[in-house]
Amino acid sequence: MKQRIRPRFVSDAGRRAFCQRMALALAGGLVARPALAAAPRLKIGVTGLIWGATPRTPENLELALPDMAALGYHCFETWGSVMQALDAKGTLADLLAKHAIPFRSAFMGVNVHDPAKLKDSLAQVIAWGKVTRKYGGTFAVVNAGGVDRAAFDFAAARPHIVSGLNEHGKALQDLGLHAGLHQHTGSAVDSRDEVYAVMDAVDPRYMKFAPDVGQLQKAGADAAKVVEDFLPIVVHMHLKDYSGGEPFLGYCPLGQGKVDLRKILQLVNDAHPDANVMYELDGSKDAPYTPRQTAEISKAFLVKQGYAFRS
Repeated sequence: MKQRIRPRFVSDAGRRAFCQRMALALAGGLVARPALAAAPRLKIGVTGLIWGATPRTPENLELALPDMAALGYHCFETWGSVMQALDAKGTLADLLAKHAIPFRSAFMGVNVHDPAKLKDSLAQVIAWGKVTRKYGGTFAVVNAGGVDRAAFDFAAARPHIVSGLNEHGKALQDLGLHAGLHQHTGSAVDSRDEVYAVMDAVDPRYMKFAPDVGQLQKAGADAAKVVEDFLPIVVHMHLKDYSGGEPFLGYCPLGQGKVDLRKILQLVNDAHPDANVMYELDGSKDAPYTPRQTAEISKAFLVKQGYAFRS
């Protein structure tokens, strides 16, 4: 496996040697190779997307939390803007206290491709970061921001994207939060090639990789291969399946699609058993299941793989 991470070295030879050592270590080449893969240890969380807990309808988090908690997911993620809106209303603390599922991570859409908007984007992310920390969150899921893909010049924007991600990561780290790039359909970092072009260049001290594996697959990538290539810094993930059908924007409950979820889970479980892995599914009209049913189906798939849920 060719290691893609590029910490700051004084020479390409130094970088290559580091990458070779990391690849061997992850493959078990520097330690005794275990006879079997590690037993399932990941504690799977869930995002509020399928329940419609979005920036336009932050009140729907109140619909999501009872289902999330009752099904035994270990933690949850929602938008930083959802947390900010409910905190401003003064309702968030009581809502979280009612349901025994901890808040772990906040999704944050930023603007890194336009340097003229960097200052405002940083200010917004800092505000979201403060409310994330206030309620016990530890991770910021950084989406590079929506663009007009038909007119977008990625090559020209790439240096701004890289430097902007580093700046956002530093600001979030100052607040006590870890951060990772979340590639996203229709954003400034979307395709497989764009992921590699950016993640090869960002500073991994400040910006890890937090992929959506379903969206990688939808964009034509082999999601498991991308995860494998960046495994040393894959510490957060949206665990999503993709079937290409009409409901759920082409996505589907776990185990019903094309993503090699078993390989992805095993890779992350072996390398980062404390990683944040969040089951997620997009909503749509005429969905064949309720939000809770999708979470039940996905939980059943994960239980079959050996992953435990809270009682």
